[in-house]
Amino acid sequence: MGTALDGIFVVDFSRVLAGPLVAMTLGDLGAEVVKVEAPGGDDTRRWLPPTDAQGRASYHHAANRNKRSVVLDLTRGSDRELASRLCERADVVVSNFKPGTLERFGLDYDRVARANPGVVHCEITGFGERGGRALPGYDPLVQAVGGLMSITGPPGAPSKAGVAIVDVVTALYATVAVLAALYARRDLGRGQRVTIDLLHANLAMLANQSAGWLASGEVPRALGNVHPSIEPFATYRAGDGDLMIGAGNDGQFARLAGALGAPELAADPRFRTNELRVANRGELRAALEARLAARTRAEWSEVLLAAGVPAGAVQTIGEAFSLADALGLETVDVTDGVGTVRFPAHLSETPATVRRRPPDLDEHGDELRAG
Repeated sequence: MGTALDGIFVVDFSRVLAGPLVAMTLGDLGAEVVKVEAPGGDDTRRWLPPTDAQGRASYHHAANRNKRSVVLDLTRGSDRELASRLCERADVVVSNFKPGTLERFGLDYDRVARANPGVVHCEITGFGERGGRALPGYDPLVQAVGGLMSITGPPGAPSKAGVAIVDVVTALYATVAVLAALYARRDLGRGQRVTIDLLHANLAMLANQSAGWLASGEVPRALGNVHPSIEPFATYRAGDGDLMIGAGNDGQFARLAGALGAPELAADPRFRTNELRVANRGELRAALEARLAARTRAEWSEVLLAAGVPAGAVQTIGEAFSLADALGLETVDVTDGVGTVRFPAHLSETPATVRRRPPDLDEHGDELRAG
């Protein structure tokens, strides 16, 4: 059984997370990927702890399986020549240099496309190529200036997400765009330049929060774990910790009230509709938590799920992997002793595969230079 991107060749000049994740995703789907690294290697090779049993940075593992590694110093003519040769046979080139860097090395889209018209040239920046071309594109910076921190965390304490979510979402948008460009190439007869910036991707990721500001001019604010438009749709204190409850409509709320032994809550004039529940969420929280205190999170999860109310305990990442395993989801791949999370979508005819563990620095340099 083949993979979706058999025969596609990708050259990955990027580092850290967003760009490498694009190239790794293409690799998971079957593309051959060469990771071109500066003499010091990708920054994430030195971002530790945590490490694997061999002392390699696990951060690097997150975005670099299914690749071969070659070290090239692009300030040297011979290495620049090899980089150019790789680009000339590439279907996809991925980079996340500051604007203008590729031009200095002769690896910009215009020059690569003259020798290789079919290339899809994907360039990721922090703030675009105009007024923000000189700004550094780091995920937490974009979370800060892009509004994400202002709506994350408890009121009065702007917080970043617990993972580099802007990088991850930018990578997913970029991967979709690259796949669309490869698809379009069949009719166009040529590739194209794909550009994306972290700030724009962040604003797109804000989804209903961005749409709300555009529609009303109201600036969203941080609400902690509370949903701005739905109640009850948050974490609530049970007997032994926090429980997530997602009663997104009147029917689910009525079932929640019944399961808690308080059916009168559904008829209470303060709580009859979602809009009223949002307006009176403080009183509703007090009423719910007074009843939730009687049992543990596990007990309430069982009761509420049986009643058709979405609910679950707030868990650690380790507990989340245990849950996925118990549900038979097969989320983990181990290749040559390195564990990574499998590609999450299942393709019935052309499944994603892991063929190579994340490479050591310049592990494939000799073979690529010789080839």
